[in-house]
Amino acid sequence: MSTVLDSIVAGVLEDLDARKIPLEQLRSEVVAAPAARDAHAALAKSGMQIIAEVKRSSPSKGALATISDPAALAAEYERAGAAVISVLTEGRRFGGSTSDLLAVRSSVLIPVLRKDFIVTEYQVLESRALGADLMLLIVAALSDSQLKDFHQLAQEVGMSILVEVHDEEELERAVAVGAQIIGVNARNLKTLEINEGAFTRLLPMIPGDRIKVAESGIASREQVAAAESYGAKAILVGETLVRAGDPAMAINTLLGR
Repeated sequence: MSTVLDSIVAGVLEDLDARKIPLEQLRSEVVAAPAARDAHAALAKSGMQIIAEVKRSSPSKGALATISDPAALAAEYERAGAAVISVLTEGRRFGGSTSDLLAVRSSVLIPVLRKDFIVTEYQVLESRALGADLMLLIVAALSDSQLKDFHQLAQEVGMSILVEVHDEEELERAVAVGAQIIGVNARNLKTLEINEGAFTRLLPMIPGDRIKVAESGIASREQVAAAESYGAKAILVGETLVRAGDPAMAINTLLGR
């Protein structure tokens, strides 16, 4: 039976076919891209760090915010002390675009995460060509060979990789490929349901030398403190920030500043 994730990936592949350029041209753009910023170092800094997301909509909540100037929002996140800016580039369900990533990357000095459903080698190279410093790989969307190959290729072109997991089996796969930044997503992408026990169960299982990221469903200081108590070094937050009248104040509140 087809899942929400299957449907999203199918749309991603259709949209990719419509914008593809010749592979040699893409490789030239990778070479010409600005040098990658060190996302691992940014997240490893002392204290809890936040990956602040530019997010217009989601499959679970629908429209969240009208973001006419993603670059301005990203700059506001940076001034508020975000360690990394996440930019959704999937258009059908999340209202993002590759042009959002280009605009944000040119407006901030901190690392930028390309948040999308990466299921082809082309997208890995495209991410770096667009200037992404950090790229998302969702274990649930990839075979073992894809996960290994895309993880290796991303490293070869200079990017850090956030490897996202939802359960114990996916966590084992992430550790097996040597993932250094592992995110636990409390939202099941196959059903869109939030698993409130995901952080409690999975974060402590991640090896202590990896950067642990708590993703989805984080809206309060208490939730951030709980995630930190389970080992999280960073949180990825979108909805709470874009719905806040004052994103900077929201960041300070979540981080207890």
